[in-house]
Amino acid sequence: MTKFVLIPDATLNYDYRNFPLLDFMPCAPSNVLPEMVYSFLRGSSSPPLPDGRAKYAPYSLRKIEAALLMKYGPGDVVVAHEDHIQDFIKDDTEVIGVTTMDPLGAGPLTMSYSILFETTAHPWVRKEWYRLMDRINTARKGKKAKLVVGGPGVWEFMLFPEELERCGIDYAFQGEADDIAPAIFEQLGDGDVDSSMFYHGYMSFDENFRRAYKDSDRFVTRKPGSPNYPSLEQIPLIQGATMKGMAEVMRGCGVGCDFCEVTLRPSRYYTHEMVRKEVEVNARNGWDNAWLHSDEIFAYKHGRLFEPNEEALTSLLSTVMSIPGIKSANPTHGRISIPAAYPELIGKLSGILRADPSNWIGIQVGVETGSERLAKMHMPNKTLPLRIGSDGSWQDIVWWGVHNFNRHFWRPAFTVQVGQRGEEEEDNWETVEMINRMSNSYVDGRPFEFTITPMQNVPLGLIKNRKFDSLNLSESQLAVYYAAYRHLAKMAARDSTSVASGGLLGRVGTSSLISIGGWLMLKGVERICRRRGLDVEKVKHYGIDEQRSDIKPAPVHA
Repeated sequence: MTKFVLIPDATLNYDYRNFPLLDFMPCAPSNVLPEMVYSFLRGSSSPPLPDGRAKYAPYSLRKIEAALLMKYGPGDVVVAHEDHIQDFIKDDTEVIGVTTMDPLGAGPLTMSYSILFETTAHPWVRKEWYRLMDRINTARKGKKAKLVVGGPGVWEFMLFPEELERCGIDYAFQGEADDIAPAIFEQLGDGDVDSSMFYHGYMSFDENFRRAYKDSDRFVTRKPGSPNYPSLEQIPLIQGATMKGMAEVMRGCGVGCDFCEVTLRPSRYYTHEMVRKEVEVNARNGWDNAWLHSDEIFAYKHGRLFEPNEEALTSLLSTVMSIPGIKSANPTHGRISIPAAYPELIGKLSGILRADPSNWIGIQVGVETGSERLAKMHMPNKTLPLRIGSDGSWQDIVWWGVHNFNRHFWRPAFTVQVGQRGEEEEDNWETVEMINRMSNSYVDGRPFEFTITPMQNVPLGLIKNRKFDSLNLSESQLAVYYAAYRHLAKMAARDSTSVASGGLLGRVGTSSLISIGGWLMLKGVERICRRRGLDVEKVKHYGIDEQRSDIKPAPVHA
């Protein structure tokens, strides 16, 4: 029998043709992105093993699998391939666990597309979710198995609790579960949750990030007052291979941005041996690149005022690159102040990672704004150990960060927000200036390499009502969108051929669709902006015709 069947959200199991940013494609509205294009660009899903298990699975699901395997045998716990769900869900199956990131399309980027295109059409991520739910519910019809969802996307069911009923979901679990997965699966399977261990409801936060608990029969989380997160010693190591060869190196962040819940989680640093063991699992299963996940790689065992720990970082990456079968690696997230302040450190890390013109290191960076005022208001620690003012303006720090990243063949993928609390029109025009300034900058004779994705900070009430026509994007907010997509179209045209992977026809098709798609996306955004009265010519030249020549010299830590 298979007691516990684990299944990933389908959108987390595609390879997206290994092209940067295509992972965000399911966020697009289904009436804007044709199904034929979406189906091609999403690439292949994780292949099934001969017995119907998934060869690769999202990292979070592998962690739950590992936690359950601490108590149960491999015959009791299965990570099923989507095409073989019905082979594992039997009369004696107790729990079907599904992990998800953005099931209902309420995530920041997904909502940004919905608002920009003024559509309530389901995004692809939501259509894929409904397909998966229908498939699971067909397979478990007439059986006792409980359907439980978890993962970072669970918060969306707090906004739309009626979707739990629609999708046939029995329970939504909130939070990290590495240390208590066997207990929660057993209790949810029996339908008898121990109130001394768990709380029937969910935890939310007010605008000051104070915790609040709300009762709900369909939600389960850790009991208030109990430890909210597992300790490092309670986190099991993955036993099966992950999508894109992901392995975790730390949890938590601590930088303290006021819009990010991650900062409330305690920092836990994996030992080098823990990282090595997880990367080895992926290497044995065919991955030659290691995605090293954290919310802030440069905070790994950091020093005072978030000074990077050079010894810890270089030793960590050296350990990874010494593993047989691993040819390359890249961290998932990091902040921009470290390359600005420590270019020599980036150079050393690049040497370890074997970065060169044919091997760029991708990293996601939340730059969030070009406004110095908003940076100080919402993320004052993000520049540490640099300080805005004495070490240059916020835009200077960002500029030097990209300059030093690019010099050593790192390509940052930025996100910026519009609609932040306290935002004024001038703040967004400063973001436009920052984008244009970097888009027209060079290092060592090469144009700056970066992507930038705008996201709408949408009030939860508006998400719940889905009355997007009541949110009138201001001229300056539209300007940020246009400037960002203008640069993305430039990057797509320039880099689509060199980054595309696969066979010849696949590479040609992918690069052509991405290049043309970037241009079409830009033209679509431009039409929207013109119709709403934006002077796009002003955006194109903003901050360029009068571009500042007073870029402060490299920060003092360099």
